[in-house]
Amino acid sequence: MENGYEIFVDDLRQNLLKATAYEEEMICYKTAEEYPPTSGDRLLLKNRQREGVYEVCALYVQDLYEAYQNGWSMESIVQEVLRRLDAIAESECFEKSKDLEEYDKIKDDLFIRLLNAVKYQEELKQAVYRRIGDIALVLYARMGELDGCNTSVKIKQHVLKQWNKDEQTVFNDALLNTYFISPPRIYCWEKLLYNINYEGENFMNLLFDQPLKKDVIGNCLSTSLRTNGAVAVFLPGVAQRLSELLDGSFYMVFTSIHEVMIHSERTADPANLKEVLAETVRETTPEEDFLTYYVYHYDRETGQFSYC
Repeated sequence: MENGYEIFVDDLRQNLLKATAYEEEMICYKTAEEYPPTSGDRLLLKNRQREGVYEVCALYVQDLYEAYQNGWSMESIVQEVLRRLDAIAESECFEKSKDLEEYDKIKDDLFIRLLNAVKYQEELKQAVYRRIGDIALVLYARMGELDGCNTSVKIKQHVLKQWNKDEQTVFNDALLNTYFISPPRIYCWEKLLYNINYEGENFMNLLFDQPLKKDVIGNCLSTSLRTNGAVAVFLPGVAQRLSELLDGSFYMVFTSIHEVMIHSERTADPANLKEVLAETVRETTPEEDFLTYYVYHYDRETGQFSYC
């Protein structure tokens, strides 16, 4: 690390200690390589701690150093950090964090998100999740809005123990919440291309009478928000409903965390699907959106998910 960068980090930390009156151990420096690995060096400001719950503001030091090199004074940087700390303290996100201690308060904000269990194995060590093949169904909680963005946190094992609730009950509640937060939808590519307001097909409606595609193209399953929508296939009643509309079992091709292609077992070849998946991931799926290289299968008779 260059000498100027080291001096900047130390000066920034000392100035923040003076400006915030935090104790020495409440502001610490973490390199990108230190566990858990991060995308850059950080200065961690521990705001407060209670019963194992930490509220921490992480500053990306490299970004601040670049601002410093481009003419920002140390005083300006410190004032900007203080402004951010005040905004966080006043945010819905900060208030929501207090609800994590009580299940009845946080219950309606729990939801499930999919992650690749191998790629994110370090992050999942203390998390609450279910695993199907190499897909992890991870328990999260919505924490409100901060700077115009929706925020969420993984629920850790120690929080689950504090709730004193059966894990399966918690998971069932989260799956149901996920369904209502962003209901499942089938999307037709033709309509997506020509209608920016297209909201997908509500195939879960019992009055839905459009046939699903049973050819090689398949059906694009996501959610109404179309973000983290691949979870839709694991939501209550969805796989059963799809198997009814397809009149049989089906394969799942997770082209990203945002959608999954549904193919009838009767007409699809899993070997071909795997080739298409590999090509799609390689050419079009951003690394952060990758979910799996496996083709999955849903058995209508047993109601079980497995991977080929």
